[in-house]
Amino acid sequence: MIEQEILSQLKGHFTGLAKDVTFELAPSEHDKAGELEQFLAKIASTSERISLVEGKEGAETPQFRLLADGHPTGIAFHGIPSGHEFTSLVVAILNAGGVGRMPDEAMTQRIRRLQGPYELKTYVSLSCENCPDVVQALNQVALIHPDLSHVMVDGALHQKEVEQLNLQGVPAVVWEGDLIHSGKGNLATLLEKLEEKLGVSGPLEAVSLEDTDVAVIGGGPAGVAAAVYLARKGLNTSVICDQLGGQVADTKGIENSITLSYTEGPELTQSLGERLRQNGVRLYENRRVQGIEPGERHLLQMSGGESIKAKQVIVATGAQWRKLGVPGEEDYIGRGVAFCPHCDGPYYKGKRVVVVGGGNSGVEAAIDLAGITEEVTLLEYASELKADAVLVRKLQSLPNVKIIRNAKTTEVVGDGQKVVGLSYEDREDGEKKVMDTDGIFVQIGLSPNSAPFKGLLEMNRFGEIEVDGKGQTSVPGIFAAGDVTTTPFKQIVIAMGEGAKAALGAFEVVAREIEAS
Repeated sequence: MIEQEILSQLKGHFTGLAKDVTFELAPSEHDKAGELEQFLAKIASTSERISLVEGKEGAETPQFRLLADGHPTGIAFHGIPSGHEFTSLVVAILNAGGVGRMPDEAMTQRIRRLQGPYELKTYVSLSCENCPDVVQALNQVALIHPDLSHVMVDGALHQKEVEQLNLQGVPAVVWEGDLIHSGKGNLATLLEKLEEKLGVSGPLEAVSLEDTDVAVIGGGPAGVAAAVYLARKGLNTSVICDQLGGQVADTKGIENSITLSYTEGPELTQSLGERLRQNGVRLYENRRVQGIEPGERHLLQMSGGESIKAKQVIVATGAQWRKLGVPGEEDYIGRGVAFCPHCDGPYYKGKRVVVVGGGNSGVEAAIDLAGITEEVTLLEYASELKADAVLVRKLQSLPNVKIIRNAKTTEVVGDGQKVVGLSYEDREDGEKKVMDTDGIFVQIGLSPNSAPFKGLLEMNRFGEIEVDGKGQTSVPGIFAAGDVTTTPFKQIVIAMGEGAKAALGAFEVVAREIEAS
């Protein structure tokens, strides 16, 4: 089940465990119970500080919980955490064992303010690439908060629960039967939702972070490039982001890099982080900047009550998947409205789905889903598909795909529990139509993450920040770079170049100020 090479690697990872970690296995007569026991026994064999014991309470499905020095950690796995969730188990062992990276003190204080006791459950698919981020973040929440626990649930082994909850996408975070989060997310996103849903105890103390010469908002290619350039110029530089890597962290294959024939998003993200560390850049992760108060030193306010002052600011917050913005969409996210065909596609095996969007991402999604579902209907607003010709030819060759052009989506139709249809308008004759469907995959491009800066920085009608040839925005001392700006062609290599350009623009201002003094 686990290759010897991986077991050898685990031995190295677990040598520094500071606490004894125990797998407490629930007795079960399930067909896969023996498989889970063997799986855990193999992992336990890699360290003297890891053990496997049988618990007293039985279970219908294979499951276990983690103990640290004999005490519950609040972390449990209902299923066999293989596939992408294998990493979640390894991280949980390291964190429970007192090693591995954990949230910093400011984030820890926010977690401890959450009210409890509550149990959170994250329903996953072992093939889901977005699920581990959510599972690992909530496992850390459980380790930090004594009254919160978290369970990873393999949806494939708990179909009855999935059906009762009307879940049609993963990861799906459930609290007391209510869906509180669906889709990809990180600690920053999840913590904000938990604070809203669970409530908090006591006021949040305002914390001022150390002043910096330049604050870069965003940890993607543009932000990291800007920070590295600035640090190499000798400026005290800080990066503030909710997720290092930005969109890159969720990108599977990157084949158009100039220096590498092929790499993947997580690998490139790791490299970006290493470049920041090599150049002495301070990194504040899991933060969201809510706004900027301009001045001689710009004041950046963050969602967790923190703030930081900087002489220069570079906004590199990137973009996110654009939503339809029609009635019903928000109500059924995770219950029929999805954005990731790779993660949520398996939930629609043998069903009918709609893909909205005829660009490369939409056509690629339709091609992938055609191999899983009974029928795929692709809706395109324009009169022709915008995807590359080779993709369009592939799509048109598939027997279970239908293409509707000149279609304006007007409403997501649900029955109160899940999606049952989609309404659209034929743009040629104005006729209103409704089609039955089990799921809707939205693939209509990107929307800039510029909301915190509206009213401060000039933007175009799409919400992209206006910049000049040096990355300068409409406010002196505030620059912008990457996908959040009006710069055309949203590509990694272009974002990196724009980040470097904005950094040089900011440094030019600093140099002039030094000369003037």
